[in-house]
Order: sequence, then C-alpha cells, then structure tokens
Amino acid sequence: MSDQYPPQNPDGHQPQGQQPSGQPGQQPSGQPGQQPYGQPGQQPYGQPGQQPYGEPGQQPYAQQPYAQPGQQPYAQQPYQPQQHVPVGPDGVPPLWAPWYGIGFLDAFKRFFAKYARFDGRASRSEFWYWILANAIVTIVLFGGFYAVLIGSLVSSTRVDAYGNPSGDAAPSPIAFVFLGLYGIWWLGTLVPNIALGWRRVHDANLAGPFWLIGIFVNVAAIVFGVLESNPAGARFDRPDLG
Repeated sequence: MSDQYPPQNPDGHQPQGQQPSGQPGQQPSGQPGQQPYGQPGQQPYGQPGQQPYGEPGQQPYAQQPYAQPGQQPYAQQPYQPQQHVPVGPDGVPPLWAPWYGIGFLDAFKRFFAKYARFDGRASRSEFWYWILANAIVTIVLFGGFYAVLIGSLVSSTRVDAYGNPSGDAAPSPIAFVFLGLYGIWWLGTLVPNIALGWRRVHDANLAGPFWLIGIFVNVAAIVFGVLESNPAGARFDRPDLG
C-alpha cells in the first residue's frame, strides 16, 4: 500500500468537504466577498479621495506661521521705550522735565523760561520749533537791514546827463536800527541757545559737552537735533530745581 495524502476513498475520490491547498477551485486567503488589502475597491492610505496629513487644503501644525498676515511676530517688534513725564494741573510738564509734542508758541515761551538751565532734557519738538522761530526773527531783522541799506543807497543815487552818479550816498538810519535789533537778539539768545542744545543731547542720553561740537560743526548740530529720545537721559533731570 502506498502512502497518499490526503487519503483517498477506495473509489479514488477526495474526502467530502475537504479541498487540498492550492488546488483548483480554492479561494486565496480571504473568503468570497472579502477584498484583500490593497486590491481594487479598497482605498489604501494616501490614495485619491483620502487627504493625507499635510496635503493641500490642510495646513499641518508645524507649518503654521507664528503670526498672521499684518501682525508682526513678537520677536521682531521693536522695543518702544516709555517716557514718563509728569504734568501739572494745566497739562504742562514742569520746567525741569522735557515737553514731548510741544507746540510752536509754547516752545518759544519755554525757551526763554529755561533761559540758562543746562540741567534736564529738551525734546526734538522743543529744539526744532525754536530753530524755526529763531530763523524767522533772523530773516526779518538781518534781512531787513540789507533791504533798507540797499534800497536807501539806490534811491539816493542820481545819474546826471553825462552818466555820472551824484547825490547823497549815505545809508538810511533805519538800516542800522534793524542791525542793532539783530545784534541785541543774537546776544540775548546766545546763552539759551547753548543751553537748549545742551538739554537736547541730554534727551538722547549724551553728556552736555557733546553740544560744543555742534556749535562749530553745523552737521553735528543737525545730527544731535534729530536723535531719538532715550529714557535713560532722565539721569540729567533735576526735579529739585523746579
């Protein structure tokens, strides 16, 4: 007798209900109606119709920007120092303190109110409004001197029939009035001009003697005038002087 597997019936037929592995008619792993993994009809991970992580339409968490458009990230925001300036009941800072956002007329009056004060600070508006006021007065007085001087000389000169100039060539006394007023103005504002520049460099947290450079170098005076305020310049304030 020969060994056969699986055993056969004497008539040569296979046992009922048993099908050998791999024989025709045997279904692969998985019963009929069951779709094997990855076969048509089953959608595998990442195939069309399923949106994988990070695909268009879905923004992964790691790709989210820190700040939205129009918003500046915290690390890129410039530091804005805060100026703490006391004000009186009328909203005006005391003389020892700088006045940020001062107007033209107030800057003109404050310039003379702090005539020879080298302590404290002066804001950019205090400085440049006074420069504007000083320029206007200088043009009126010094320019008036030249205008009257030239006008009087021209009007007093006559030309005769032979083309020779004649007449009184003496300048008008009014011209010297303008010149005298300009001299008084220049002398009267010399000290407070230095004091204002001194306080201006204090506001940028620089020592006052730096302004001496600006007296002799006009470009340096302009640079000092446009420097931003530095809160550390409060070390030059003297509240005890009022």
